[in-house]
Amino acid sequence: MQLRFSPSMRSITISSNNGFIDLMKVKVAARHISYRTLFHTILILAFLLPFVFILTAVVTLEGVNKCSSFGCLGRRLGPRLLGRADDSGEKLVRDFYKILEKVRSGEIPNDLKLPDSFEQLVSDMKNNQYDAKTFAFLLRGMMEKFERDIRESKFAELMNKHIAASSIPKGIHCLSLRLTDEYSSSAHARKQLPPPELLPLLSDSSYHHFIVSTDNILAASVVVTSTVQSSVNPDKIVFHVITDKKTYAGMHSWFALNPAYPAIVEVKGIHQFDWLTRENVPVLEAVENQNGIRNYYHGNHVAGANLNDTTPRTFASKLMSRSPKYISLLNHLRIYLPELFPNLDKVVFLDDDVVIQRDLSQLWEIDLEGKVNGAVETCRGEDEWVMSKRFRNYFNFSHPRIAKNLDPNECAWAYGMNIFDLRAWRKTDIKETYHSWLKENLKSNLTMWKLGTLPPALIAFKGHVHPIDPSWHMLGLGYQNKTNIESVKKAAVIHYNGQSKPWLEIGFEHLRPFWTNYVNYSNDFVRNCHIVEP
Repeated sequence: MQLRFSPSMRSITISSNNGFIDLMKVKVAARHISYRTLFHTILILAFLLPFVFILTAVVTLEGVNKCSSFGCLGRRLGPRLLGRADDSGEKLVRDFYKILEKVRSGEIPNDLKLPDSFEQLVSDMKNNQYDAKTFAFLLRGMMEKFERDIRESKFAELMNKHIAASSIPKGIHCLSLRLTDEYSSSAHARKQLPPPELLPLLSDSSYHHFIVSTDNILAASVVVTSTVQSSVNPDKIVFHVITDKKTYAGMHSWFALNPAYPAIVEVKGIHQFDWLTRENVPVLEAVENQNGIRNYYHGNHVAGANLNDTTPRTFASKLMSRSPKYISLLNHLRIYLPELFPNLDKVVFLDDDVVIQRDLSQLWEIDLEGKVNGAVETCRGEDEWVMSKRFRNYFNFSHPRIAKNLDPNECAWAYGMNIFDLRAWRKTDIKETYHSWLKENLKSNLTMWKLGTLPPALIAFKGHVHPIDPSWHMLGLGYQNKTNIESVKKAAVIHYNGQSKPWLEIGFEHLRPFWTNYVNYSNDFVRNCHIVEP
């Protein structure tokens, strides 16, 4: 770099030897310049020129060797001097975004082979030198394939869970067979339940009468045992256990050999109720025998279904609504309680998947205010599965009759633990309303609702329900893995409604002990059927 002064001292010329700066002239006025001014000028230039030299060297080292003017140099150095970085990286990102937009709306080439892993993708990129567009297509194809695989796995998991929930565990099936065999070979297993001297108590309204309808012997034993052990006055308890014909002998054997003393237990089969005839329950007979209905509940739930148009949660709900238990007479039996127990005034009906943890005698003290059904409402909570249910969750409001007669925002209530005033019930047309709507749904090919026996009950008991405190009945232990344990401990009745029953392998491990606490694992029949404590 050279610095020249003209003889007249009217201009100063700066030139470089490497071509970066061709010429820089500083013209001064024609007037006389003092040496003091010249000295200050030279001093300032001496201070600035090293920095110019360093920046020029940096640009040279970076390979920008085509700049031969101050304009070019300014464009290169300007952003650095102002603290701004080079935008070449941003431009690359913008270009890549444009490629992604094109790929998003384009079709993946048919001949494009998708890698099975990230390592294979890296290897293919190195070997084939793919451009950015091909890379984007590969990325999109891999992600879509993984999404399909995950979705298919989720649906397969839900289907397997449905099959597991609908099946009977080997140990429970064994228990029923062994107890049935015992009934045929042992007089002790066939003894009358209850003894003749206690028969009058079966219709004594001063006692607390519980009803459970089930074909699961082990589950029935847990309901009875937990109720008796949690009661303040177990000698005031009468249990009416109703089962089907094939399970009756085994159920009778269990309670004959394992009395729930001091409580009284009656075991009765459906076939032993004179009132349960085809004339009195024609709709249920149709439900059990109509091929279309049986195929709906027992058929292939995946064939013909377009899984691309549904979500896993919707699919899970549809599977649960197709549980074969919903066409079992045992599940519809509660609607006939006034006729089946004509001498009783007030009863508590329990599902077979509940556990009683607190004395329930105070249920008989609740004033139902003339209503028939004391139940916990299920629209007062925040969880999506159990305690935020309204009529819109159960009914198809696109059906004209449903839309005309029902309010989608009306609060639902729960089966599982209900206090029924049978005297008030006998003054209503609940049974007739239940039958009427069930017939309509059958005629409409199940287009009004598809989820079990609760929807027709929601209609039939409309205006006849008295809400009771939610602490009496906690639901969802068969749905929600994240159920609050402290809330479970405080509830009077806990309900394993849902697929994950505590006696199944798919039951939630941390919730199962509340149920297994009441299983007698030392019982010979239980041990011989290899039903072991977890």
